[in-house]
Amino acid sequence: MNTIENWVPTLGAGALLGIAAGAIALLLVLIMYLRVHAFLALVVVSLLTAFAAGIPAAAVIPTLTGGFGTTLGGVALLVGLGAILGRLVEVTGGAQSLTDALISRFGEHRAPLALGVSSLVFGFPIFFDAGLVVMLPIVFAVARRLGGGVLRYGLPAAGAFSVMHVFVPPHPGPVAATELLGADVGLVIAFGLLLAIPTWYVTSYLYGLWVGERLVLPVPTILSGGPQAEHDENPPRPATVVALLLLPLVMIFTNTGLDAARAAGLVDGDASWYAVARALGSTPVALLVTVLVASFVLGIRRGKGKDTVEKLVDSALGPVCAVILITGAGGMFGAVLRAGGIGDALSDGLSDLGMPVFVAGFVIAAALRVAQGSATVALTTAAGLVQPVVLAGGFSALELVAIVLALAAGSVIASHVNDSGFWLVGRLMGMDVRTTLKTWTVMETTISLVGFGLAGILFLAG
Repeated sequence: MNTIENWVPTLGAGALLGIAAGAIALLLVLIMYLRVHAFLALVVVSLLTAFAAGIPAAAVIPTLTGGFGTTLGGVALLVGLGAILGRLVEVTGGAQSLTDALISRFGEHRAPLALGVSSLVFGFPIFFDAGLVVMLPIVFAVARRLGGGVLRYGLPAAGAFSVMHVFVPPHPGPVAATELLGADVGLVIAFGLLLAIPTWYVTSYLYGLWVGERLVLPVPTILSGGPQAEHDENPPRPATVVALLLLPLVMIFTNTGLDAARAAGLVDGDASWYAVARALGSTPVALLVTVLVASFVLGIRRGKGKDTVEKLVDSALGPVCAVILITGAGGMFGAVLRAGGIGDALSDGLSDLGMPVFVAGFVIAAALRVAQGSATVALTTAAGLVQPVVLAGGFSALELVAIVLALAAGSVIASHVNDSGFWLVGRLMGMDVRTTLKTWTVMETTISLVGFGLAGILFLAG
């Protein structure tokens, strides 16, 4: 469905896809060769693309601001609160303490593996962007301590959150696809984990080690609010830091459990206590509570004055403003592509190719991902497109799970400039556009292809 009421695109599919390709090419030229700031380039290209696609002039600005605001609504609070938490953990010696504990337990050579496995665990209940901003301060602290650049440690962690977000319920994309295609959610969780873990190991952990040796990037200070703080002679215990990092995850996971209980009829979804509990377990509230607790536990209780804590919070917010604005502008660009009918034109053309539904679902999800950026939108839309064929196909329970996972694999392919996650990862890790394309985009594409291959094995076994 087009997002602009009472307007139907008049351009053909070929013209719309040509506009999308031209817009992406122009964006890359502006940023990589003309050195235009990414935020300005995204806004300019979004505006030009809206007019070129024929979006009514009166709807152009609402479309741009709507896409920008929707993305910021999900990102700004998370990045801002995550930056504050990272600054508190870093300056008070918490990152130093946890880093020492990780290195002591796993050894220096296994530090990337330890960070990746931790991110897999954290990534089960928490969304990609929230998990990333919580984990990266620890990743950066380990990278500073051991050396070798940020990619060696950052890519295994980011890849872990990515595979969990795209393959495993309770994340929104696989949940929606599971419901639309009538698959069993328990089986999707079980086989999603069986697929996600080896996919992560090959495409994120081993690849992260490989590319990290060939491209050594400095560790950014963006989530620390500035240069690395001096080591604290009496840092907090590692268990305290782990408890603070687990606090938002426990709150969010409890929220997920309440939702599952409501769906199973175990609790009354209309009860007032249920609504309050769900609100308290939302990701922004969970991070807010964690920041307040960390301010007391790591700051005031350890003898740091209220003025000092306030200055720490203030110093954390400035460096992430550019990340927030660029990520919002990336969401704006994706919204224009969706509103202009470009994603619909692509999916309509692909849905008539007559491929087997398992392959067609992957191709449609991949094309939608490339066209409009959002993995969740690509997965949900592709599931809706293949739903009639799947429901009428008489597939077994395992085959339905395999189709869901194939769609999920397609939805993560080729993260690039129209994906807000591309900008979030690139800017938080201090990468320019060219480097992000060479590392993050390649990694996401290998996640897609390996995931599709493993889903194919499951489909044949079903």
